Amino acid sequence: MKATSLLILFYFCCAGVTAGANSFELSANCPPSFEKLTSGVCQLRTLYDFYDSPEQHGGVQARLPELPARYTPEQMDLGRFLFFDPILSVNQDMSCASCHQLDKGLGDGRKTSLGAMTDEGRKSLPRATPTLWNVGFLRKFMWDGRADTLTEQALLPLLSVDEMGHSKEGVVRALQSSKSYPALFNRAFQDGITLNNIAIALGAFQTTLISLNSRYDRYAHGDEEALDQSEIRGYNAFRGFVGRCSQCHIPPLFTDSELAVVGAPAGMDGAVDDGAGALSDDPFMIGAFRVPTLRNAALTAPYFHNGVFNDLDEVVGFYNKTRGHRAPEGQPLKIHWHVHMTDGPKLSERNVSDIVAFLQTLTDEKLMPQVPLSVPSGLPVLTTIKGEQ
Repeated sequence: MKATSLLILFYFCCAGVTAGANSFELSANCPPSFEKLTSGVCQLRTLYDFYDSPEQHGGVQARLPELPARYTPEQMDLGRFLFFDPILSVNQDMSCASCHQLDKGLGDGRKTSLGAMTDEGRKSLPRATPTLWNVGFLRKFMWDGRADTLTEQALLPLLSVDEMGHSKEGVVRALQSSKSYPALFNRAFQDGITLNNIAIALGAFQTTLISLNSRYDRYAHGDEEALDQSEIRGYNAFRGFVGRCSQCHIPPLFTDSELAVVGAPAGMDGAVDDGAGALSDDPFMIGAFRVPTLRNAALTAPYFHNGVFNDLDEVVGFYNKTRGHRAPEGQPLKIHWHVHMTDGPKLSERNVSDIVAFLQTLTDEKLMPQVPLSVPSGLPVLTTIKGEQ
């Protein structure tokens, strides 16, 4: 067995295992694809490290941007426990994994997310759950870009009255009152349980959600047999002047992490969302949303911020028609210049089917994290919303 395989086997079998009913340990080993540096933090290592290219070069062999922060193995593993623990929700009925579900591409398969429980049932939120694959590389977070760092993003659902519903003091107090978390935080951080350390641990775990080992990546690294002819044609159409998909969905991350106005349709209920425009006086931000990664896109339907498109054929078809043809009537949009202006389709039917075939080659969940058998709060591990199958 290769050394890398042994490392992966050790991590997934032994990381963060419980030593007893109420005894938890944090892994001292970095997760797969990360190397432990002499400073004690984990550094991501991939074949993309061997390439040298300008930022957002977009070519086949383009260098990845560096992850903005590095964490210790203990911080990463602590974040893993927190991610699956309903103690982070005020009613102890939701975890981060309730919406970012492992069997749905780290989304939830819904058009829009479910939130906090009310007397009438769970709140229906206005936007879809975005995937967390490769989220550590982003520069803008949430659909409207309201967060600038991964740690800032990690706290938003915890403290939202519409989602997990905790207060700053409440979530800290809940963890401090648990039997096992104080010792684990003292192991991972010098100053124990603080709101900032909760955010850091969640962000540390989310940086381990790496998807860079798809068939496309094998092709990018020189395996010409990794893609078939339809998929190669699709890649060429994807990055060609007519398709222009790669102008925003830039390889190898297949996003530019920017906000873009594409003339997105209103929600299924007719609701019009101003996106980043609701947070800004800039008229160019009305209807702007973060460009999502296309990594594992085949697993994360439905699509767009409001789940209005059911499959990838519909998404490609939307872009293949006239600019603004599905935009909400009366919404004053400054649509991105990459979106086609002239009437009628630009890509042939074969182009469209080939692009969809190419998007399937971006599927890779080899580094899916291990669900803990139990969590330090003593509450049930939650991988979906409580009460749902």
